[in-house]
Amino acid sequence: MKIATTVLETRNTVKNWRKEGYTVGLVPTMGFLHEGHASLIKKCREQNDKVVVSVFVNPTQFGPNEDLEAYPRDLEKDKALCESLGADLIFHPEPSEMYKNPKTYMNIEGLSDNLCGKSRPIHFKGVCTVVSKLFNIVSPDRAYFGQKDAQQLAIIKKMVQDMNFDVEVVGCPIVREEDGLAKSSRNTYLSDEERKAALCLSKSVKKGMEIIKEGISAKEVLDEMKKVINQEPLAKIDYVSMVDSLTMEDVETVDRDVLVAMAVYIGKTRLIDNFSFEVK
Repeated sequence: MKIATTVLETRNTVKNWRKEGYTVGLVPTMGFLHEGHASLIKKCREQNDKVVVSVFVNPTQFGPNEDLEAYPRDLEKDKALCESLGADLIFHPEPSEMYKNPKTYMNIEGLSDNLCGKSRPIHFKGVCTVVSKLFNIVSPDRAYFGQKDAQQLAIIKKMVQDMNFDVEVVGCPIVREEDGLAKSSRNTYLSDEERKAALCLSKSVKKGMEIIKEGISAKEVLDEMKKVINQEPLAKIDYVSMVDSLTMEDVETVDRDVLVAMAVYIGKTRLIDNFSFEVK
């Protein structure tokens, strides 16, 4: 497995693969890899001849008071996991390699106004910018993203469609701990007490999945889900919302395919979870 730190080295490696006729898959990550990332790498390995994993904590998607400096990093552990899963290349650039006095950014309208975009207004601009750069650097046939970041996945799919990127975006299911907590690099921030409290998210998701049905009002579902979270003293709701799966706009009734998503603070740590419901 190769480690590349520059755009040029990464591009040259992929060009050589292309000359051999290989297909290329990309798994964009911010590192501190866990089983959720592993599931993306495994799927990428199954579907492509060559696997590129980017490990880059992207500064442009963090707001001024967010956890850019504190975001967990462990490149040696990431290397070991990637190698064990058969990755061929890790692209691990410094911010200065990716951003050289930038004046151009990738923005998206509408889909980023709700859910996480409402409380993190610059976040998806940064996500779209770095993902578009990775697509241009790696030129993958396929790229793999987790469904835990459901709004991000919807936005990237729309960006690919709108900007005519020649890449297939593959969404992969949420990976959970045995007790239901969705895997996240930010779970390491939690104390033992907060870790137990964080289960209110997955319990709320389970409640929502139990009661949702075609024709039910969004309010009825969301109220029951919020009750579960509000029973936990350490939890503070950022949002619990039901939106159209494609437009990310709020819905009042389950009369189309919907995404039910939440962001909840457990202490100072902001965690997200979601589920989707398809109208038959």
